[in-house]
Amino acid sequence: MTGATGFVGGATLTAALDEGYRVRALTRREQLPREGVTWIAGDLADDAALDRLCDGAEAVVHIAGATNAPSRVGFEQGNVAAVDRMIAAAKNQGVRRFVHVSSLAAREPRLSVYGETKLAGERLVATSILDWTAVRPPAVYGPGDTEMLEMFKMAKRGLVFLPPRGRLSAIHVEDLARLLVALIPAGERTIGEIYEVDDGTDGGWTHRGFARAIGKAVGRSVESVSMPKPLLMLGGYADRLIRRGNAKLTPDRARYFAHPDWTVDPAKRPPASVWRPQFGTEDGLASTAQWYRRKGWL
Repeated sequence: MTGATGFVGGATLTAALDEGYRVRALTRREQLPREGVTWIAGDLADDAALDRLCDGAEAVVHIAGATNAPSRVGFEQGNVAAVDRMIAAAKNQGVRRFVHVSSLAAREPRLSVYGETKLAGERLVATSILDWTAVRPPAVYGPGDTEMLEMFKMAKRGLVFLPPRGRLSAIHVEDLARLLVALIPAGERTIGEIYEVDDGTDGGWTHRGFARAIGKAVGRSVESVSMPKPLLMLGGYADRLIRRGNAKLTPDRARYFAHPDWTVDPAKRPPASVWRPQFGTEDGLASTAQWYRRKGWL
């Protein structure tokens, strides 16, 4: 497993252990011992480490990737070159099953370098001759998430700034983790498929509706302001200028956020016989808010 020290990967590691798997997990930093886990020191640019990671495995679950980067090079290294190396390591070690985490952004590659490189990674997987399945999550939230935390903080203050009007789908991290683990033994019916996954809310949420749902989770009635795309882009350039490589809102992300439709295609959801979501959006947001409070984040 790659990405096991991150938000989605950490939840997936726990889900895999709960299902009785023993996991070999890549890490760049020393980790505390954990029963059932063999930590493999290295990173996605270390071919020898990736070979050790795949040694003796029955499946690869590739979660790691670049969601934000200061330049195209960072996205290409994290979302294309890293995928190519993981595929090579799987082949070198005779691993056939390959579960790949992409992004709904791959559906609109012209909008952002992020989406463009996630699609390029998918194409490498699709031509790999491995027994592959790809998953395109939408907005992922849940305990441990730092990306959506700012929306919870704004909602607690009663005012949420949003991208231009549009719709989105969402999924709780534990539901996504259960799906990735369920796909490991899912067999021929899932091979060669690209799934779009969410919490089952048909049509997704409007941006305003999602903000109100977060407000309900934190116990506040919220007002929301939809920012026009030019203002969002200006914010992206300003954040990059101020925080440089640590910028959260880059021009690339601003173009992605401004797209009006990030809802999943219901026809591309996984078969119900393989997986069903367990967290409805409102319940999932409420439990996430509770976790933030317990940790002192909110």
